[in-house]
Amino acid sequence: MPGRESSLKDQELYEKLRDEGNSKEKAARISNAAAARGRKAVGRKGGESGSYDDWTVPELKKRAKELGLSGYSKKNKAELVTELRNH
Repeated sequence: MPGRESSLKDQELYEKLRDEGNSKEKAARISNAAAARGRKAVGRKGGESGSYDDWTVPELKKRAKELGLSGYSKKNKAELVTELRNH
């Protein structure tokens, strides 16, 4: 988003999550929640969503649309997965 500065509260956790293949948005959300409430509290909260590798192309395109990404309609599965992980 233009004009919006990101403020990561736990850079180390953010980098670890990115290295594991999480999207920028998800890694930032988790690292900031962990800094605010503690890592144990965040770890107990939710389950795990499946890997994008397990999703179908129509599911990936739907998610790309939900996130407001553009140019996804002509991408193949590998390109969609990469786009979603790096948004």
